[in-house]
Amino acid sequence: MNNSDKKNHWETVYETKNPNEVSWTQEVPKTSLDFIFSFGVKKDAKIIDIGGGDSKLVDYLLKEGFENITVLDISEKALEKAKNRLGDQAKKVNWVISDITEFEPNTTFDIWHDRATFHFLTTPEQVKKYMDTARKSVSGYITIGTFSENGPTKCSGLEIKQYSEQTLTNELKNGFDKIRCVTENHTTPFNTTQNFLFCSFKRQKN
Repeated sequence: MNNSDKKNHWETVYETKNPNEVSWTQEVPKTSLDFIFSFGVKKDAKIIDIGGGDSKLVDYLLKEGFENITVLDISEKALEKAKNRLGDQAKKVNWVISDITEFEPNTTFDIWHDRATFHFLTTPEQVKKYMDTARKSVSGYITIGTFSENGPTKCSGLEIKQYSEQTLTNELKNGFDKIRCVTENHTTPFNTTQNFLFCSFKRQKN
């Protein structure tokens, strides 16, 4: 699937489905928040949520007083939903419409958060582009949530790539040191279970 088809796919998903009709919806993104808080950064730290869609992570980060949040997603419709939900608060957020493999940030980030984007990168070229961008633009920490080896093999009709702690660590070892990993069962809005692997990493000093 080329990037244009990918964009159309996600625009259609967000245009036609409500949060209770997509598997990734979380009322409270507890694991993501736990990882972000564990890094102990200040409230003006630069945080980017990769593939944030209309996730409520941004709501909670704003509530906690974080002042420098970027949300990136391939789908303009997804970001519109998030903006509408946040109302005036949305003005405090930097919104970026981009495929992550085409993203060229003009700043560095203290925290790079990704729940459920990385596993959609199914070719070595896509993973390399993602990691090249991360290595260039992350000065602090990365936390990635992907489907584990006990998770689904498809999501939203698309093939995904499952990860173990070892295979995910291998993708990041050139540039990042692993801090910790956890697995968790995510209960979807339609009461099915998806097993996720979450790992956090610290940028290696050059």
